[in-house]
Amino acid sequence: MRWDHLRLAGGEGNAAAGGTAGDGAGPGLPLIERGAVARTFDTPGFRGMTFYEVHARSVINKVPEASRVPFRWTVNPYRGCSHACSYCLDGATPVLLAGGRTRPIRDLRPGDRVYGTRRTGLGRRWVVTEVFDHWRTVRRAYRVTLAGGAELVCSGDHRFLSVDGWRHTAGHDAHGRARPALEAGDRLVAVGPAPAASAVGLPGVREWAMSPAARPAGGAGEGVPAGVRETAGPAGSVPAAGALVEAGASVAVVSVEPLGSEREMFDITTGTGDFVAGGVVSHNCFARKSHEYLELDSGADFDSRIVVKVNAAERLRRELAAPRWRGEHIAMGTNVDCYQRAEGRYRLMPGIIGALRDTGNPFSILTKGALILRDLPLLAEAAERAEVGTAVSVGALDRDLARLVEPGAPAPERRLEVCAALAGAGLECAVLMGPVLPYLSDSPAQLEAVVARAAEAGAASVSPIVLHLRPGAREWFLSWLREHRRDLLVPYARLYRGGAYAPREYQDRIAGQVAELARRYGIGRRARSHRGAPAAPAVAPAPPPAEQLTLPV
Repeated sequence: MRWDHLRLAGGEGNAAAGGTAGDGAGPGLPLIERGAVARTFDTPGFRGMTFYEVHARSVINKVPEASRVPFRWTVNPYRGCSHACSYCLDGATPVLLAGGRTRPIRDLRPGDRVYGTRRTGLGRRWVVTEVFDHWRTVRRAYRVTLAGGAELVCSGDHRFLSVDGWRHTAGHDAHGRARPALEAGDRLVAVGPAPAASAVGLPGVREWAMSPAARPAGGAGEGVPAGVRETAGPAGSVPAAGALVEAGASVAVVSVEPLGSEREMFDITTGTGDFVAGGVVSHNCFARKSHEYLELDSGADFDSRIVVKVNAAERLRRELAAPRWRGEHIAMGTNVDCYQRAEGRYRLMPGIIGALRDTGNPFSILTKGALILRDLPLLAEAAERAEVGTAVSVGALDRDLARLVEPGAPAPERRLEVCAALAGAGLECAVLMGPVLPYLSDSPAQLEAVVARAAEAGAASVSPIVLHLRPGAREWFLSWLREHRRDLLVPYARLYRGGAYAPREYQDRIAGQVAELARRYGIGRRARSHRGAPAAPAVAPAPPPAEQLTLPV
């Protein structure tokens, strides 16, 4: 059985994180208590997926200090995702290292330092970043040919940074949904001159030409692992960290074609979410490393092998009872949805909520689905002993607009029904009015419609969140505008001015309108007061920019 060496040597001799002294907790202990049981279910919603039922050593996870979130602890009863997104390149593709040399992506390792980019208020800048993770997978291959003859072999999900934003290699995802994709004539952001066509490694993969003046002194880079080939970087100077990415440094796409076969490919996770490969800027994946702690591959396994912590409730009770646990707030639904499809079968959340209820520990749940209503009685009981927070997001009530912008999410009215059911059970449920779409859902009448329905649903507060156009969301949304509302392309360009956020005066105006509407409709007046705490404000503070929900357009 996979993970056999991670089993306990015997008995219950290991405590969860937060266990008491004498429990035997310490470095080198196994991550699970018993070998995993693998299950498959022959139903449409679970076909092609394997569920690994494990007994976890710990379920309360500390959030990294660098994360911009207002909580420190989470509980995630599931690991893995069935969306099957992979941003992968052929193993021979050269990646630009911080020292100016290149190394094939298959030979990179965590800790290596590479070039990436970071968007600031003044534009995108070159920065040096660290490789956090590296994995391999198998994907159907595509060839992207650039002006000058350079060729890149990658997956259809791989994204490149063009002068007009991020573009996927293939125009449709695994579910057939359209997305912004490369076309002949697009220009990719590049380092220095256009990549030249000198062959390396596997057939069809090219690397940059290199002028002698740009070669680092001393020849081969220091600390290069045995057997790993490094080459000099692109002709011309390596960009200085902090320098603006020049819009003129680009290379044209000549063609994009499927190769008709699968190929082993590689990807990395970096601190900036991107890197320079084959002379152009590529996006990377960042949510896969959690799979490696159980020796699951962070490539294909992440997409189809879901880890289920079947002892989550039992372990949580033990950790909550530990003397060192201070009863801090626990957030759920922040990594993967705790009410995802698998929860309908495994029913882990009732036990988790029961443990939090019995110890009076405060918690919150974020979910887009309606399965949370199954656990209403437990949530109501928990709210009698501790602060319990829930929230739904409703940007507009226009069903046609919602179907176009959020095709995979429940209808706005259904989400408000969830809010009403939660409020009817005595729970405080916030409504996140987001994203508010300029020129589409921001009229006074549209804002009032949402606030009025939120008031009818018993919302404890409302928080308007104006659309953020950060990398990723920006490309998707502008592509949607080009298809559905081309007349708004120029107004959006004027409003956002190439940045990620609408002007402060616009955001303040929307916030002021919503605040006035909330007061008029009495939102917040009926908010429950727990243990003498003041009622929730009519308009809750908007979450930090990093927390905007993903736009699934």
